[in-house]
Amino acid sequence: MEETKTELLFAKIDEQVVLIKRGVAEFISEQELREKLKKSQETNKPLIIKLGVDPTAPDIHLGHTVVFRKLRHFQELGHSIKFLIGDFTGRIGDPSGRDATRPPLTEEQILENAKTYIEQVSKILDKDNLEVVFNSHWLKSMTFEDVIKMAAQTTMAKLMEHNTFRKRFESSESIRMHEFLYPFMQGYDSVALKADVELGGTDQTFNLTFGRELQKSFGQESQVCLTMPILVGTDGTQKMSKSLGNYIGIDEPAPVMFEKIMQMNDSNIIPYFTLLTDMPIDEIDKMKIELENSPTTEVILTAKKKLAFDIVHQFHGADIARKALNDYGKTDKEGMPVFSVNDLNLTNNSHINIIDMMLQLFDLKSRGECKRLLEPGAVKIDDQKVTETETLIFAEAGMIVKVGKNRIVKLQ
Repeated sequence: MEETKTELLFAKIDEQVVLIKRGVAEFISEQELREKLKKSQETNKPLIIKLGVDPTAPDIHLGHTVVFRKLRHFQELGHSIKFLIGDFTGRIGDPSGRDATRPPLTEEQILENAKTYIEQVSKILDKDNLEVVFNSHWLKSMTFEDVIKMAAQTTMAKLMEHNTFRKRFESSESIRMHEFLYPFMQGYDSVALKADVELGGTDQTFNLTFGRELQKSFGQESQVCLTMPILVGTDGTQKMSKSLGNYIGIDEPAPVMFEKIMQMNDSNIIPYFTLLTDMPIDEIDKMKIELENSPTTEVILTAKKKLAFDIVHQFHGADIARKALNDYGKTDKEGMPVFSVNDLNLTNNSHINIIDMMLQLFDLKSRGECKRLLEPGAVKIDDQKVTETETLIFAEAGMIVKVGKNRIVKLQ
């Protein structure tokens, strides 16, 4: 930690801003950030950086990591990181971008998701320099009087500036009253933490700026809002999402991650290098020019292999990344793609549930899709049909796994 403190004390503000600005969609505002950084150096006091997440789903994909990587930049500069788990707000769910009220989660579901979330985030952030906080610690004790006083700080007209609320209102979709309270709760999180900077995706702009206004009403200096782009999925068109099947999970086996990056839309190469790697911007600019001026298959494949190696390296380590690179595209003498059994997440005695095996070996969207393939007998292990969802498979070298006619893998 001494090294990062030294960086904080002596790193020029311009140098800090260059790192912080990398890939950012919007600052509100850069000038305010510079002023806060100057004050931080003068007082030898790190900035308080806030990122809030509602752990409504436990699995993190590369799209989620864009903002986590930006949080890591602040961490590297020695600032104080508050990783906020919305265990209280998660019971409502952020209405942003939703055309219907989100079904509430139980406290047990939220805490279980949060545990998994933190474990996965530790692959990106330095866990030793990360303070995990839960907003139930302050929101749960608020009285009805506290809520009324907070609600008096804004107007319904201001709330209707929220794109989601406005669109749902104009299309006569229902908006539950508790959903209007979500921006207040997220904003009050910033008050409770005395946040200097809050991070989020571009879909969070309203909530982040609402927090600025709420801080003012509580006599605090307004936080800087920093939003990151929404990562486009492997299809190159829609945002990365498990439900759309265009995602790359950070817990997926290395060969699967490598394959997905190699097969993704070519338009993703430069944005992925910018948002998901530490490659210097000047090198990315040179690559962009080369891809624009000479978009040959060789140039594209070289860039993708470099990207795939970098990303797999981040989540699986150098040795496994090199193996994924060397094994990419290999087939056995029968022409079938080979998948290393060591890269499957196995239980004791090398057993694995058939659905877990399908999700790890093939680009399937959900457990529900796996079940639909099992029922009619579309799944075969060594030419034997498997139809029961609870079947345990003893994975061993040479085993041939087939899903339908086109998905075939031979375990190495």
